[in-house]
Amino acid sequence: MDPVPETTTAPGAEAAPRDLAALNEKLDVLSVQVAYLIEQAQDTARRQRERSELLHDALPIANDALGLMTEQLDEIQEYIDLSDILRLFKRLLRNGRNLDRMLDQLESLMDLAQTAGPLANDVLEKVTDQLEVAERRGYFALAKGGGRALDRVASSITPQGLDCLANSAVVVLAAFQGLCQPVESASMRSLLGQMRDPDVRRGLAVVMRVLRAIGAKADRAERATAG
Repeated sequence: MDPVPETTTAPGAEAAPRDLAALNEKLDVLSVQVAYLIEQAQDTARRQRERSELLHDALPIANDALGLMTEQLDEIQEYIDLSDILRLFKRLLRNGRNLDRMLDQLESLMDLAQTAGPLANDVLEKVTDQLEVAERRGYFALAKGGGRALDRVASSITPQGLDCLANSAVVVLAAFQGLCQPVESASMRSLLGQMRDPDVRRGLAVVMRVLRAIGAKADRAERATAG
């Protein structure tokens, strides 16, 4: 029986698959890189397109704003000067710290206002309630009537009459103070004797004049009401 001949493999047959696998791997890496470059190119194109659309939409608005600003500057150009603007800008730069402190104080005041706001609202509500109670009780009407009475008195009284009224008020107050003192019982004879006192007679005359004026005023008021 003849022996089976051994099969031999050529050296290039084993190297060919390895080279093909390496080539495929390189092609895969190259495909990934190409896909990344394509994606970056598309992203760049998209951003450029968005910028172009933004510029296309913003240019008319910017042109309108520039035209409006030009018109406004034309109206006030005779009132402003470049040196004034520069001087103002320098002052702002020099007083930067002062402005910063002022803003801090303003923020503190705002915080205080926010804190005190509820308290102020409560106080305002209480004051409003008290004013409503006073109005229901007629205090405002009484004050208004008193104001009209004072206006009438001020328009009718003279400086000499005011002095006389002040002197009479002193006398009346002294008389009322005398009422607080204990009074001894007096007989009718002693009372009639006091009627001969000139001061008593003057006092009675004043009282009679006051009563006569009050009666005349009441009579005129009754006639006006009846009419």
